Amino acid sequence: MSGADLARPILLVGCGKMGGALLAGWRERRIAPSFLVVEPAAPVAAAPDVSLHKGPASLPSGPVAAIVLAVKPQSMDEVLPAYRGYAERGTLFLSIAAGKTLSAIARGLGVPAPIVRAMPNTPAAIGRGIAVAVANGQVDATQKALADRLLAAVGEVGWVAEEALLDAVTAVSGSGPAYVFLLIETLADAGVAAGLPRELADRLARATVAGSGELARLSPEPAARLREAVTSPGGTTRAALDVLMAKNGLAALMKRAIAAATKRSRELAD
Repeated sequence: MSGADLARPILLVGCGKMGGALLAGWRERRIAPSFLVVEPAAPVAAAPDVSLHKGPASLPSGPVAAIVLAVKPQSMDEVLPAYRGYAERGTLFLSIAAGKTLSAIARGLGVPAPIVRAMPNTPAAIGRGIAVAVANGQVDATQKALADRLLAAVGEVGWVAEEALLDAVTAVSGSGPAYVFLLIETLADAGVAAGLPRELADRLARATVAGSGELARLSPEPAARLREAVTSPGGTTRAALDVLMAKNGLAALMKRAIAAATKRSRELAD
């Protein structure tokens, strides 16, 4: 399926930060000839290939290639019934709403429909996100390929067969950027406490985390091997790692954090 042979528009419902990032990626890669956007606040600039709508009532009656649901989870039940007609036609629904299960989306539509649920993360805003998706039994191979392509416009894509795994995905990669930003914060604060000027400490923390992340992304070596390559016996890095890798250090803390986030994700889905 190439950009040229996807003739129908993509319908985006909700255009906040994540919806806007997806739309920008689709337009840059010319995923479809046109895009319909339903967003009351209409934060997107008008463009020849983007048709803005305050609500579903003003949408054209023609078919669409897919409907991407990028609304807040608490708004989903109110939003879905208006798109039942598309579901009856077998249109693919791709949801990026955290915590809303495949069965909950199907109930909201009121009829069986091909549905993919995905958990992307905020680096999608710069085309460096990662999303993990799961499909229900109504999604065929062509529709799964389309969903993959829509998500891949803003980063990497992975698939799981078990929807329950999305809770752990949410905890690791969905919430993960916040953990990395906290690392930058605390690394910079520790630098200031050690005597560095704030501006330099912030710059060092950001560049170190960003550069190390890019090195890890590009290197075929496991993260443990990359860590070992920086660590000289008896050196400064070893002294710091003895603290971070202590029994109740970073590894134990991270496991507790991921467990807490996974538990909360399950609670939100109930």
